[in-house]
Amino acid sequence: MRFQGIRLGIWAPVAAALLLSGCMGGGSGQQLPPATFVASREGPGEEYVIGPMDQLQVFVWRNPELSAEVQVRPDGRITTPLINDMPAVGKTPAMLADDLKYALSEYIKDPIVSVIVKNFSGTYSQQIRVVGATEKPASIPYRANMTVLDAMIAVGGLSEFASGNGSRLVRVDKQTGRQREYKLRLSDLLKKGDTSANVKLEPGDVIIIPESMF
Repeated sequence: MRFQGIRLGIWAPVAAALLLSGCMGGGSGQQLPPATFVASREGPGEEYVIGPMDQLQVFVWRNPELSAEVQVRPDGRITTPLINDMPAVGKTPAMLADDLKYALSEYIKDPIVSVIVKNFSGTYSQQIRVVGATEKPASIPYRANMTVLDAMIAVGGLSEFASGNGSRLVRVDKQTGRQREYKLRLSDLLKKGDTSANVKLEPGDVIIIPESMF
């Protein structure tokens, strides 16, 4: 085995997940349609779920003294002027804005509150995990319109011994809760520039890159 240290730590739970998906009869070997766009936004999607350590901009219209830029604490809460220990993790920005509005209504009349995620880490379910024969296996916060190419750039591409076209994407079906497996052609994408091999990612996707047998 060429993987050592952290690579083994990341690979082991994913390998177990693959075995489970095989036992459950997940759709192995299917291909996803090519991405029809290039990611243009760096922020999270509209349904982004706030995670620990995210940086938030809280804006209260016509009340600048109540507006603030805050970081979500490891305990999942934030503190803003007049509001202490507001739970934030697990909520979308719109949900958090509604909760802040309700809390502030005790102090001001009909507050208008908006929440913007400025720097984001994401919850576990909002991350993309890339493991196996890559330069630096990692968990990456999901961004709106994110593609396989974006993820591979973030981890430094394939390693010298990678079997890029033997790679797989593991995804949990939102309707059934079952894991499904899809083919990826990473060598075609990264070495030949074949954009038809670039596919759209979803929060929670796992990209698994095996080593070449030769």
